[in-house]
Amino acid sequence: MSNTALAPPDTIKPWQVMAAGMAAMLLTVGIARFAYTPMLPLMQAQTGMSPFVGGLLATVNYAGYMTGALFASTISDARRRYLVYRAGLVAGVIGTLGMGLTTQTWLWLVLRYVAGVGGASGMLLASGMVLAFLVRHGRRPELGLHFIGLAIGIILSGGLVMATMGWLDWAGQWHAFGAVTIALLIPAWFWMPAPDGATPQRAAGAAKVPHPGAWLLNLSYFCAGVGFVVSATFVVAAAAKVPQLSHLGPFIWIVVGLAAIPATLAWDRLARRIGDVPTLILAYALQIVGIVLPVVSHSAGAAIGGALLFGATFMGIVALTLALAGKRNKDNPSGAMARLTLSYGVAQIVAPAIVGRIASTTGSYDMGMIMAGGTMAIGIVLLWAYGRAS
Repeated sequence: MSNTALAPPDTIKPWQVMAAGMAAMLLTVGIARFAYTPMLPLMQAQTGMSPFVGGLLATVNYAGYMTGALFASTISDARRRYLVYRAGLVAGVIGTLGMGLTTQTWLWLVLRYVAGVGGASGMLLASGMVLAFLVRHGRRPELGLHFIGLAIGIILSGGLVMATMGWLDWAGQWHAFGAVTIALLIPAWFWMPAPDGATPQRAAGAAKVPHPGAWLLNLSYFCAGVGFVVSATFVVAAAAKVPQLSHLGPFIWIVVGLAAIPATLAWDRLARRIGDVPTLILAYALQIVGIVLPVVSHSAGAAIGGALLFGATFMGIVALTLALAGKRNKDNPSGAMARLTLSYGVAQIVAPAIVGRIASTTGSYDMGMIMAGGTMAIGIVLLWAYGRAS
């Protein structure tokens, strides 16, 4: 089959392509990856899952995402890239729907890994194909709507758990999520245009010229990865551990998504005024407050405030850091971004299992949250040193 055979029909509209990209992001990341967060307390209550197993499932999910991301980065052939994208969509459906069909821990581990691998289709492959289509048709290369799909996925996952909590058990809720992924598969599958030809992802022979102090930015981004994954995985479960907050779990996850929607644009505007590094330091500091606030006070206000601060900062930190690396490594921006993604990914693999073990030992997520906040404080120091080295 030739590459041209995969091209979209002439009648395809830009709004259909954007809808396909958002559907892919919703399916593979917003649900297949992040629905686990509001589902975790219910699974622990109804299946007897330990905090350690809960953290381990998050770890293998992020390991799967890293596997998918690394594999996707090696594909230059357009036909293979398109087929792998579709395979990732199917992986997201299987990894979601299958969770409600078993109580075997080892199968849960496999399914969370499969769902993680599929995440690369929405986050990396779909975004690249949407961007290529817009450029090819003379449209502005904007991916804001595509990445807002991640925030919408967070809201959708929390809302579905809240809506079905009274009449579906944990398995039924996973089946409901599976039905949603099947519905999203249709536009993500049929409206996504295939790339035109095999285009290398980087210029041949591009020199590796890392920016002075680039290792400091990589280490600080690792710290941000710890803060992100601990909050993203355990923010709902931590609230559920507090009797007076147990009913707020899914709502807190919705708050995270609502706060995330306008975040990227807001942080970009601030960075234009005060600079990238100072803006990142502010975002780190606010996220630290959001992480430790529910530890300092077990009130509903503290839980909701922490969720607002987390949602308002994590997408901005990702966008600002990757943009900063690209701007300051113009000879090889893709290499700099790949190293940052690896640092962030390693943190996402290691941290959940550690926090899950701490929670199993102490009976609370407080110490794990404090560890995450302390790690991000180290990240601020590293960012300050990076700014000095620039």
